[in-house]
This record gives sequence, C-alpha cells and structure tokens, in this order.
Amino acid sequence: MSLSRMMETMGMKALRSIDPETSHGLALQALQMGLANAPGKITSSRLKTEIAGLKLCNPVGLAAGFDKNATALKGLAKSGFGFVEIGAATPRPQPGNQKPRLFRLTEDRAAINRFGFNNDGMETIATRLSKRPQDAIIGLNLGANKDSDNRAEDFARVLAHCGAHLDFATVNVSSPNTEKLRDLQGKAALSALLTGVMETRDALAQKIPVFLKIAPDLSEDEIAEISEVAIATKVDAIIATNTTLSRDGLASAHKGEMGGLSGAPLFEKSTRVLARLSQLTEGKLPLVGVGGIGSGEQAYAKICAGASAVQLYTALVYGGFSLAETIVRDLDALLKRDGFSNVTEAVGSKREDWL
Repeated sequence: MSLSRMMETMGMKALRSIDPETSHGLALQALQMGLANAPGKITSSRLKTEIAGLKLCNPVGLAAGFDKNATALKGLAKSGFGFVEIGAATPRPQPGNQKPRLFRLTEDRAAINRFGFNNDGMETIATRLSKRPQDAIIGLNLGANKDSDNRAEDFARVLAHCGAHLDFATVNVSSPNTEKLRDLQGKAALSALLTGVMETRDALAQKIPVFLKIAPDLSEDEIAEISEVAIATKVDAIIATNTTLSRDGLASAHKGEMGGLSGAPLFEKSTRVLARLSQLTEGKLPLVGVGGIGSGEQAYAKICAGASAVQLYTALVYGGFSLAETIVRDLDALLKRDGFSNVTEAVGSKREDWL
C-alpha cells in the first residue's frame, strides 16, 4: 500500500469516529486544501464517452449532495471523476432540517440523511461557480425552498441564475426530505415543471443539458409515466435513482431513522428501476445509474443494465476518495476483459438480467 493510501486509511478511520456531518465538513476541507487523492483525469479509449453532448474522459461521476455549496470544486476536478454534480441549490439560503440529520449504517455500508436541502442559496453558489475550474464537467442539482409558494418555479429560477456557469443541470424532484416534493413526480405536475425548466434552459446563452433525477420508490405505472413525460418535454437524460425510503434487510442501529437511505442496500433496487427505464425509453434518452455503487464491478453492472454513465457518493464514506480512481481503473479493465472497445458498446448489454 502506498504512503498516500495509508494516510487516507488512517484519516478515514479517524473521520468515522466522529459525528457524520462534522466528518463530512472535514472531508470538504481536505479537498479544499489539496489533501485528498488527486490523480487528475483518468481516461482511455474505452472510457471516453459522450452523454447529452457532454464529452466525458470517463463515465464515473460524483453524485449531488457531497459538495452542496460549490466550495471544493478545484479538489473535485482533480479527483478522478469524469464529471461532478454539486448542490442541491435553492433560490434562497436555508438551514435544512434539525440536527442530527446524517447517520452512518456501517454494518450495511449505507447512510441515512434527512438534510432537507440545506444550502447557501443560488446567489452565493453562482458566485463560487463563476470561479470554477474550466477543465472539468460540472453540473448543479436544482432544488426548491421548503417554504416556497411555487416550488416548480424555484427550479427554473435557480437554473436561470446559475446556468451560465454550468455544463448541465439536474431537476431534483425525488428527495424524500422536503415534504411533498416527490408529489412533483406525478405526470401533470412533472410535465408542467419540466416545461418551465426547459423554456428557461432554451433562453440561456448556452443551452446546457437538463437531467431529471427520480426516486427508486416508484410503481411500474409511475416509471412509465415519468418516461413519457421526460421524452415529451425533451429532457436530455434521466438519473436513476435518488435515495429510498425502504428499510428492508438492514442490520445497523440507525436503521429506523427517518430520511433517505443510500449506499449498498440501494444497489439492486435502483438498478432494476434503471433497467426498466432503459427498456421503456428504447434508447431515446441516455440514463445515469446511481445507487449503491461501491466497486468497478457494480459500476459495470449499472452500465450493462442500461446506464451511459454512473454516479456515486455514499461509498466514499467507507472507501475514501481514492475509491473513485479504483472504480474507474477497474471499470476500464472489465471493459477490456469482455472485449468492448468503448463503454458505449456495453450499455444495456445485460439489461434483461435486471427485468
């Protein structure tokens, strides 16, 4: 083991001994100070790909939620990810839900959070984004204020304010931690919301791609409706999925906490939703697979189930930032092993296994 990996292992052990939200803050500081693993861009002819017009050096991204306020962009740009999503950002700053609101489920390699879109607000975040690294693909997760009179309008407002500094934006109607937010996934409400967001996108000087992030706790009919709306409104991609409200099979002491569950227990559920979306959209929309990825094999499984790219977050709590590099390099090796000259050839190749 290299000295840097040994230091990371020791640091991770120390961070896991303190309060999870404090630990999260210290991890962000480490990135800001250049203390985290920084391999730079990791790529190969097999890994290079394109999704919704975005040219990625590799298809492994960082999911929203880690850097909510765009405070560690320079460090994240060097961390090995092919793309980075920050946020969620809301029009006005808000403190989020009462602490404690983040819980480690160590035995399950998982976490439960009920943050409630705590963030510094779109104006502060836009200022930070204006100084972003230009050699990275950076997107913003769009959110709505908890006390907003018009949550659907909030998404468009954040996009209008921050869009000039972004490579893509994600409409997040799937967080379980803002009351009734998931109601916006209904067909009529979602269609109206996305129509407004796409009109705002079309008014930007640079028409960036807009993604839609959905929940894993959806019925077959709901998944089908969302697919129809996404295609009809010309969304550029769907991210499947956000955290789950399910608690099936958990062993950890914090399994009863309210909030969204992420990490290893979400892998199978989210991958089945992904595969179903792949089947329904018939290649008309690229998909981003997220939920429970902690290894190159799991990233590869998402791709084979129908994802053109993947994202991770919770696994970093247990594997450290060097995990990103490990997953990317292992994915490259798996593609080579199976004879794929490029990752696009593997997309959906084993979808039927998940249906």
